[in-house]
Amino acid sequence: MSMESAVLARYAQAAQVPDAGLCCAVDYPPRLLAAIPQEVIDRDYGCGDPSRHLKSGEAVLDLGSGAGKACFIASQIVGPHGRVIGVDMSDDMLALARRNAPQVARNIGYANTGFRKGRIQDLALDLEALDAALSGDPLLGLAGYLRAEEIAAQLRARQPMIGNDSVDVVVSNCVLNLVDPLAKRQVFGELFRVLKPGGRAVISDIVCSQEVPSELQQDAELWSGCIAGAFREDEFLNAFTMAGFSPVRLLSRKEEPWRIVKDIEFRSVTVEAIKPPNASLPIPATKSALSIQETSASSGCCNGRC
Repeated sequence: MSMESAVLARYAQAAQVPDAGLCCAVDYPPRLLAAIPQEVIDRDYGCGDPSRHLKSGEAVLDLGSGAGKACFIASQIVGPHGRVIGVDMSDDMLALARRNAPQVARNIGYANTGFRKGRIQDLALDLEALDAALSGDPLLGLAGYLRAEEIAAQLRARQPMIGNDSVDVVVSNCVLNLVDPLAKRQVFGELFRVLKPGGRAVISDIVCSQEVPSELQQDAELWSGCIAGAFREDEFLNAFTMAGFSPVRLLSRKEEPWRIVKDIEFRSVTVEAIKPPNASLPIPATKSALSIQETSASSGCCNGRC
């Protein structure tokens, strides 16, 4: 089983039955939790609270949005003139979030939140759009594989799930560590791509005090539990700088380790990284994801505005 499959399997189960091993204790303002159904609150898996760094009116992208709790909190902070998009790979988590979005919208008095299916290291590709495009196309052998790649490339270019320079803030809560090691660098490039110049990434994640040995990295339970894929702390901060962010600063760092495995300390940090106002991309600009339609019936989103 690949690590991505292990993560999907564990979070599919966690969407049905709460998994206490997937989170650190995080305190949220009770007034923001009051509008959120209990089944969402019970299935919150994270290690920090990037939402406390959001502002009214912002367009926010949440990577690895899970059951939607962070999105529903963000929706109240950014208000009716702001917008929130959650991206997740798990069908079970997306179903949970979409099922509860209309109730949250009724509770707060407006709908400004939508959910997409995709990989956070490939934010241009909407996997539901890809599935629909492939459903009527018989794909066999190498020719079929190449045809699928061609269709995916067309979707990225013509109907990007999240467009270049399209959001004010990207948040994520204990998700980047779950990405395959070979794709981790790509995640930071995608953060940079989708942010508007002057925009910022506010990322909470688990970091470690020293390199995780290869034998631990092969442990699917530790990987899906936000341990084996953790960044070394200094490398986590440097990854933002290497992607073009400046400045990069540590907003919070838990002194007490969340876990200690084989003398390696694993703790939560929250980082803010700014995309410079004069930043440019080496690839052509694409249509903003905020214009992509998603009906309020399926997601509780703002009648296709987000």
